[in-house]
Amino acid sequence: MKKPMPTVGEQPAPRVGWQELTKSECFELLARERVGRVAVVDDRGPVVFPVNFVLDRHMVVLRTGAGTKLDAAIRGSRVAFEIDGTDSVRHTGWSVLVRGEAIEVTDPAELARLRRLRLSPWAPGTKARYVRILPAKLTGRRILAPPAAVGRGGEPPPGPAAHTGR
Repeated sequence: MKKPMPTVGEQPAPRVGWQELTKSECFELLARERVGRVAVVDDRGPVVFPVNFVLDRHMVVLRTGAGTKLDAAIRGSRVAFEIDGTDSVRHTGWSVLVRGEAIEVTDPAELARLRRLRLSPWAPGTKARYVRILPAKLTGRRILAPPAAVGRGGEPPPGPAAHTGR
């Protein structure tokens, strides 16, 4: 369906756009963040958990205890991991999505190396097990608002904010 052409003297409405992030940009964002969400599927369906993580050798590493996340890693389940950032004033944001296989790290030498990383879970409880996400697909997007989308005084125009979902 064709979009109607603006009449003489009428400007087309500014549109929010998005751009695909490069793999390098995705890894830079992953390296700088420390909190994300991991999505796994259990016997009741998809479930998402907030987790502390670190990027290590282009792989996401998190610590966990017994439960759903560890069970998924023991099975070598496919998971999704996401981080994002938003600017509600400018209606902009970004997101990075890692899809891959979760595996528990059990090699003693690798565990010793991982224990030296700066990875401290915020949630209470013993989080002695390490899970690594082997990335099969890495994608990222940045939501861009046109300059006219931010009103005077930094206030956003009325209307819904852009989101970074896929």
